[in-house]
Order: sequence, then C-alpha cells, then structure tokens
Amino acid sequence: MSKYPIKKEFFPFNHFTPPISKGFLKIAVPFMKVPRFIYKDKALSVSRHEVKSYDGENIECFMFLPKTEKEKRPCLVYIHGGGFVLPAAGYHYKNAMRYAKEVGCKVWFINYRLAPKYPFPVFFEDCYSAVCHLYEQADEWGVDVNEIGIGGDSAGSTLSVGTCLMARDRNHPIKFAFQMLVYPFLDMRGNSESNKKYTDTPMWNSSLFDVIEPMTNVDKMQPSYVYYSPVESKSFDGLPPAYVETAQYDCLHDDGILYADLLQKSGIPVTLNQTEGTMHGFDIKQNAPTTQQALQARINFMRKMFKQ
Repeated sequence: MSKYPIKKEFFPFNHFTPPISKGFLKIAVPFMKVPRFIYKDKALSVSRHEVKSYDGENIECFMFLPKTEKEKRPCLVYIHGGGFVLPAAGYHYKNAMRYAKEVGCKVWFINYRLAPKYPFPVFFEDCYSAVCHLYEQADEWGVDVNEIGIGGDSAGSTLSVGTCLMARDRNHPIKFAFQMLVYPFLDMRGNSESNKKYTDTPMWNSSLFDVIEPMTNVDKMQPSYVYYSPVESKSFDGLPPAYVETAQYDCLHDDGILYADLLQKSGIPVTLNQTEGTMHGFDIKQNAPTTQQALQARINFMRKMFKQ
C-alpha cells in the first residue's frame, strides 16, 4: 500500500520504483530496444536517421510524419526522459506518435547517448547537434523552420530547456515556437520543499537522484552547468513560451513551479498544468483517465502554438 494518495488508475506503477544502479543499468539498458510498433501505425510514416554529433559519433533519431498531403509542416523536437541513464521507453514513442497524429506535426525523436558511459555534457551536445541537423535539412524534409517546438519529460525537459539556452548562447538562427516541459527536472540544487519531502515516491524520487548524479559527472564549475540546472540561469531572454506540467507527488514538482514563475517574471508566457493524484512518470499508464487529460492538454497547447 502506497503511503501517498496517488490515484489507483496508475496501478501497478504507483507501487513501483526502478532499482537504479550501475549494475541494474548494465543489465537493463541492452534490452530496452526501439519498439517495432512504431512502424505499424498506418497513419504515420516513420524514418530512421543517423546524425553526427559534436564529437563525430552517430546518434539515432526518428522522424514521425502524418500521412496526409501537406508541403510543409511544423515539427516537434521530442526528447525522452530517463534520468540521463535510461533509453526511451515504449510510452515515450507512443506519446510522440500521438503528438504527430493529433497535432498534425512532424516529430523529431532524439535517442541521445546516455550516462554513465557518456557523461555530461554529451547528452546535451547530442540534442543540440540533432536540432542543428533538423534545421539544416528543414527544406529537404518539409519542415517549417518558423514552427519548430521542443519538449520532453523529466530529464528530457532538462535537455529541452538546455538546448534552447545553447541555441541562444551560440547564436543559432533557430527560434523555437515553444518549450513543452512535462514533470521537468530543472533545479540541480536539490533544496526545494518537494525534493526534501518526496524521498521515497514511486517511479522517481530524490533518493534516486542521489544515485544518478554521480553517474552524469556534471561539473558545477563549468559555465555549461546552467544547462543542467536552468533555474540558475542569469537570463531567460530569448526563450519561447512554455507549457509546464507537474505531478503532485513528485520530488521535481517545485522545479516546474519555480521555472514557470521565473519565466513569467521575465515576460515569457507560461501555461501551467498542475496534475493531481499523480506521481512522476504517470503517463506510463497510457489508458489512465488522468493521462488522457494530460495528453490532451499538451496536444491543445501545441496545436495553439503551431496554429494548427
């Protein structure tokens, strides 16, 4: 029995916490393959691409495209969560496929390299390289460069905001239409009330972060550290409007609230969706009513921002 009043619709995940450790990752990660079902949706065309990262290594990306006639489309850059150490899970692909079909956009899905084998800043550089590649190939791929949004969940949100900041700081011409952040990790300091309170919540908690942090090997003395902890940025100028979604019983709950407040104080529009009775990663239970409501809220936001 969970000590937290998380909705029963999320069973059994409301009682599950991944046993994260280097040993667990060594066993589990090789079995987390790209699911074959991504190629079986008759409403979507799916293509696999290899993109050169900053160090010359290849990273895997997928393009999801609705099968309807339209010369140019908006595109969502989708960055999955997983604590920087786990590959995309099945529900990440399912979410991306639904976004493509119901928003009517292309989805550029990035399988960045993972810690501990590839520590900070590799996963940030991979995402930035994949965004640069998308921008450069936009005409060929039928992507409207004026309508590219970016988003992800958990660590994918960190990477999304970090990529926005990198593009701004490096004077890249891309201007993201929005940032869509689902139960985001945005404050590495770990001093928020939710971080102190939720040390043992299911799916994710601050005790697990204490295990993950040494694996990422982030250097707090480097200027690029701010990409890992965006709430510590000295300026949010140039960042796009945001959708921020929080889970109630989540050590990262206050990250989303703080970031939303900082953006609003900087004059950046924010849509804040505070889900209730939820834990981190709740949308792994795809058929739960609360998941369906949250997915629809994300889709509505993207359709509005893309003017679809």
